[in-house]
Amino acid sequence: MATEAVAGQAPQRISLLRVLGPAHVWALGVGIVLVGEFMGWNFSVGKGGAMGSLIACWIIGLLYTCVAMIDSEVTSTVAAAGGQYAQAKHIIGPLMAFNVGLYLVMAYTMLEAADALVVGDLLAAVAGELGHDSLHTEPFVVLTIAVLAWLNYRGVFATLTVNFVITAAAFLSIVILFVGVQPWKPGEMLQHRELLTDLPYGWIGVIAAFQFGIWYYLGIEGTCQAAEEVRSPARSLPYGTMSGIITLLIAASLTWYIASGLLPWEYLGQAATPLYDAARVTGSTYLQVFLFVGTIFSAIASANGCINDASRSWFSMGRDRYMPLWFGAVHPRYRTPYRAILFLIPIAVSFAFTGLLDQVITFSILSGLLGYTFMPINMWMFRKKWPLDTIRRGYVHPFHPLPAAVLLALCVATYFATFLGYGAQLLAMMAFYIVASLWFAFHRYKYVRRGDQFSMPWPKPRGY
Repeated sequence: MATEAVAGQAPQRISLLRVLGPAHVWALGVGIVLVGEFMGWNFSVGKGGAMGSLIACWIIGLLYTCVAMIDSEVTSTVAAAGGQYAQAKHIIGPLMAFNVGLYLVMAYTMLEAADALVVGDLLAAVAGELGHDSLHTEPFVVLTIAVLAWLNYRGVFATLTVNFVITAAAFLSIVILFVGVQPWKPGEMLQHRELLTDLPYGWIGVIAAFQFGIWYYLGIEGTCQAAEEVRSPARSLPYGTMSGIITLLIAASLTWYIASGLLPWEYLGQAATPLYDAARVTGSTYLQVFLFVGTIFSAIASANGCINDASRSWFSMGRDRYMPLWFGAVHPRYRTPYRAILFLIPIAVSFAFTGLLDQVITFSILSGLLGYTFMPINMWMFRKKWPLDTIRRGYVHPFHPLPAAVLLALCVATYFATFLGYGAQLLAMMAFYIVASLWFAFHRYKYVRRGDQFSMPWPKPRGY
């Protein structure tokens, strides 16, 4: 952690600022995810058809509801930057914490790259329609990441206030499109009767659709990264997270309903910007403009939140010496983890420059999925070591251990779905994390000070 020394005084520890409220937590979680309603989710249609995509939407929605419930309980108690990483180091142990921290950094950094690539592709395409065919995607990618990194560098309050505004505008564009297609007049614009088919690939297609059904909700767990910067963790984190997942369930259902009623499933399953294409089909210039702005805003909000979350995870690992201590510095004026923010910029840009959107999305999904698999184990151990009567929680999720069991079962099913379409990538990602674990166990762990990383004033675990 960065320190400042003044002559004649002891060095003082510089901490992150506690300035955020529930609205900022909502903006962080929903802002990261909402881009999935504008692109990415529709690849599930290509796997299982329109009805298969809807089934995947609701089943994966159940998975993320479990994620939100579990995270709300644990993070409102473990109020430290790093989110699930901080949970793992307190509840399970160093090796799990290292892996979870790495999952988070990789998931958010690659999602940030995908978002910037979407912004670049869309702006370059529109420029081409206006006669500027010489413009390329790469400058837009670099400009997007650079501006958002500067915003994150300057302060978290302004960053997430901006995210709240543009996320709300993007969500509003979906509602406007829903009203614009006049759902109360079926058959006039929406053609569900003609376009909806049975499951073209059977139930195996539905399972295969799980992988991209994740795109409706991927990143809502990022609300945990704000734990050290909210004014009241016990109140803000549960409110922001649970209202966020409700928002996303509504947005996902509206998105599927609109797109599946305007576009044939064969086209929808491979479209780059399905909601924007749906707006174009309506023939309304106003709806097309609203959805263009909504798509851009959603991608920018997602990239902005990803920079925030990835840097908090990397910063926390540096502060605890899981990574070099240099990354654990806090800016003396802006009170942000500025070195972690700057370090991750070229990594995101390099992933975006590949231009392989589906591959980048897949690696982000796989890293996120590994993190979700950790959560049931974490929840069971948390309740076992510290029962409800031992420490105060800001939120207690109901029906334990059912949500944890459901989450684990759905994660296993989604691994199988991913293996069906991207088996090589799944194995490569697993190999990467195994090698990283060996590096940590045999090299990096010797630098970790186990006694310094526990920040929660909890009693000894039950049974110890």
